[in-house]
Amino acid sequence: MPGLEFEQLVDAHYGALYRFAYSLAKNEMDAADLTQQTFYIWAEKGHDLRDAGKAKSWLFTTLYREFLGGRKHETRFPKVALDEAPEEAVDVPVAAEKIDAGSALEALGKLDENYRAPLTLFYLKQFSYNEIAEVLNVPVGTVMSRLSRGKAELRKALSDQQSEADRRIIEISPFQNERTARKGESE
Repeated sequence: MPGLEFEQLVDAHYGALYRFAYSLAKNEMDAADLTQQTFYIWAEKGHDLRDAGKAKSWLFTTLYREFLGGRKHETRFPKVALDEAPEEAVDVPVAAEKIDAGSALEALGKLDENYRAPLTLFYLKQFSYNEIAEVLNVPVGTVMSRLSRGKAELRKALSDQQSEADRRIIEISPFQNERTARKGESE
């Protein structure tokens, strides 16, 4: 494959592949590694693809399989980092009528990978059921089922997030603000 075609393929699909990898790995470095590994595999084996129109699907499928392989390896040989402290989750308040993108992505990130991957491919990458089935290597019926269950899980997570945000909001009436200000002046 000539270098120019490879560069065009990278330019066309790098961003989408990286975002998909990040949604799976939940880590910038791992997402970058997965994306780079996918293009490396393309450079090695991409010439075997008979239908150039399926390059995008091939790349996403390869990335997903690399992710699963890495996850399987990590469960067998877990990493132990002694000097890293766990990061605290950032609470993003959710408005009553609207849900911002950050909250939705946070809730999506907490879903089980079986639901997160199809939801990401369908709603964020606009893949068809057949393309998702091909990428995830599952039947179309399984994709539809996972999308349905994933949406239900996402609704529940967003609802729980909204309830938590409602419990943290304390309303202060204007009268209470004036009393507090006067109290501070008299001291």
